[in-house]
Amino acid sequence: MPNERSYEAALKRSNEIHEDLLSNPGSYTMLTGDRPTGRLHLGHYFGTLKGRVDLQNMGVKTNILIADYQVITDRDTTEHIQDNVYNMVMDYLACGVDPAKTMIYAHSAVPAANQLMLPFLSLVSEAELQRNPTVKAEMEASGHELTGLLLTYPVHQACDILFCKGNIVPVGRDQLPHIELTRLIARRFNNRYGHVFPEVDALLSSTPLLPGLDGRKMSKSYGNAISISMTAEETAKRIKKSQTDSERMITFDPENRPGVSGLISTAAICTGRDEREIADEIGMGGAGALKKYVTDAVNDYFEPIRERRHAFEQDLDYVKDVLHEGNRRANEIAEETLGEVREAMGMVY
Repeated sequence: MPNERSYEAALKRSNEIHEDLLSNPGSYTMLTGDRPTGRLHLGHYFGTLKGRVDLQNMGVKTNILIADYQVITDRDTTEHIQDNVYNMVMDYLACGVDPAKTMIYAHSAVPAANQLMLPFLSLVSEAELQRNPTVKAEMEASGHELTGLLLTYPVHQACDILFCKGNIVPVGRDQLPHIELTRLIARRFNNRYGHVFPEVDALLSSTPLLPGLDGRKMSKSYGNAISISMTAEETAKRIKKSQTDSERMITFDPENRPGVSGLISTAAICTGRDEREIADEIGMGGAGALKKYVTDAVNDYFEPIRERRHAFEQDLDYVKDVLHEGNRRANEIAEETLGEVREAMGMVY
């Protein structure tokens, strides 16, 4: 985690950018992305996807990376990866990402962007990589040994951001060390070889983290997540199975009643209502009334998104075309940037 001073500085800058976006959206290039390790869920939607669509529609140059190479940072297989990638594209499109405005592409399909790893690695020390707190946390969480890829994946992220001259990256506080490393790499390259890359800033979200149905972090592995791709029936079944407690009176108390409160939070973000207002309304209705309320709130909100997604499921050729076109555009940009890098380094022969 970043220290308090660096966090406060990042938050101040982020607030300034949010204000400037209202009048100068075209001055910004945004890069963000996801690892295709499974289906995207409500936490992804409210935490990042909705914000990406808002930036896109404001006129920001938006780029979304499907980080397929990063799947192997902490796992030993790429099984199901193609299916995961195509389903991720479907989720993006269903949620409002417009491929005419937003470039959607895959890591492995853009070799010139990945080639930036070589000069970028020369700009950071082993000690700087070793002390990145996010790498340490992810290694401990995965139980995976520290591979070279896991150690250097913040540098890979710098390649992702800088190849398209990205200058804003929507992140949470825990990802700030990656942005700081990207800024460091860009600054060192520019100082050593000549100005090629922009300064990069974190765009911190004001959206609170949506907990899973049991109050813990929303995760597929916990079985507490509602995927965007779920049907209304599957959603109802998942909510019905969620654990609450024996107390009939419904109250919002995340610390002492995580299961009940996780359900209330889900309903609140889907309806735009206050958690305690929902709890008071349900009152003595108990867990049954709460689960029905949450089910209706989620299914009502996601009905149009799911309808769009179903249409894309029936047209896989279009989904592939979107990805192929994004890959083509990304390759053009990456080749141009790599050319600038080679020229700055005196490597054009």
